[in-house]
Amino acid sequence: MTTVSADIGLIGLAVMGENLVLNMESHGFTVAVFNRTVARVEEFLAGRARGKNIIGCRSVQELVAALKRPRKVMMMVKAGSAVDQVIAEVAPLLEPGDILIDGGNTHYPDTTRRMRELREKGIGYIGTGVSGGEEGALRGPSIMPGGDPAAWPHVKPIFQAIAAKAPDGSPCCDWVGAEGAGHYVKMVHNGIEYGDMQLIGEAYHLLSRLAGLDAAALHEVFARWNKGKLDSYLIEITRDIFGYRDPESGQPLVDLILDAAGQKGTGKWMVASATELGVPLTLITEAVFARCLSAQKEERVAAAAILHGPQPHLTAEREAFINDVEMALYASKIISYAQGFALLNAMAQETGWNINNGAVALMWRGGCIIRSVFLGKIKEAFDRNPGLHNLLVDPYFAGEIEGAQAGWRRAVMAGIAGGLPLPAMSAALAYYDGYRSARLPANLLQAQRDYFGAHTYERVDRPRGQFFHTNWTGRGGTTASTTYNV
Repeated sequence: MTTVSADIGLIGLAVMGENLVLNMESHGFTVAVFNRTVARVEEFLAGRARGKNIIGCRSVQELVAALKRPRKVMMMVKAGSAVDQVIAEVAPLLEPGDILIDGGNTHYPDTTRRMRELREKGIGYIGTGVSGGEEGALRGPSIMPGGDPAAWPHVKPIFQAIAAKAPDGSPCCDWVGAEGAGHYVKMVHNGIEYGDMQLIGEAYHLLSRLAGLDAAALHEVFARWNKGKLDSYLIEITRDIFGYRDPESGQPLVDLILDAAGQKGTGKWMVASATELGVPLTLITEAVFARCLSAQKEERVAAAAILHGPQPHLTAEREAFINDVEMALYASKIISYAQGFALLNAMAQETGWNINNGAVALMWRGGCIIRSVFLGKIKEAFDRNPGLHNLLVDPYFAGEIEGAQAGWRRAVMAGIAGGLPLPAMSAALAYYDGYRSARLPANLLQAQRDYFGAHTYERVDRPRGQFFHTNWTGRGGTTASTTYNV
């Protein structure tokens, strides 16, 4: 008979699940585990879990029976129908007050739906983003929980114990908000990750193709950058990647990797959400599409034999250009986060989730893929002004952009002149120039819309909210289209 002694149960012993279990156990919690392929449970018990306070279970019934009340079951399975299948198996075994937790990369509307359905049965539901990869799961990830607020106090001691800690000792885990808020914040995290990685890739392209830096030189540049304002996990691992050589050939391994990127969907979800909310998520959108374009490897190779452009050629002094690329990467990174947090603001207003942006920045300061020194400054910005609409108007970030933009512009111009694609850096610069413009050419766009579709327009010499229509050709009527915004 199974002893009722486990503090939490976990279903799904893939890389993240297995390492989270070991993390929990190392912090004094007893964990019951189950995997659909039961042989995986046996392997785990005989291997990394040997001698630890980990209870192996051969069925979900056995797992539920091993848990202290209120029972807490964490699912670490593939997002989508697999989560619904596990819920269908486990929920009938639970009682009111028990808690189910989804720690996968779930699309936030699914979390909202599941939370509402389980609430009717008295079961608490938490959808939590977990970031940090294999190492983070084992040593301390960033954890972003949302869902049923009543369930949080029961899970909080475990999650905050196993989470990464910020430099001041604060856990990189706190309650995000109701319903799908936790998974929404994780989605935004992943979108910013897409942006950061694309920006770093473009910096690499500029330095290798224009400045002629080989992997060894790039290793030195990124090592230097990682000691300054760009200090972050992604810059750190990029430094290491440039220093790694293929054991067989002795060549830098990065030079042997095919230039066709993959993606799992969270970036696309973020772009779709931004479109629905009318938030200009230009940089991250370009980062998503850059991966799509990279995947068209065969088409690009064929097109390269037909389509021609300028040959990359550096006209500036090399060290000065390296500094310009650093500024372009830094300024563009600010734009990426500004757009990401603007989307969080819009979603919070749309749903009433009351997402605390400062707390989110704190949760991302350790454990996760986008962790960086930079996030401390973002937290300070939201501490100064919790109602901040856009990071760009915060005094600190406005000053940082001002100091970086000359180099940013030179780097982007050099890339364009050399025929190098810079979709994210150039989109970031265009967004900045658009956001700081008191007047844009959208007046002409509105005139065109009114001309062909009687969609109406507002006037600069009339109060906002008054709409007008002009019979531009003399052949139209006075009837105007209904005014609406999507």
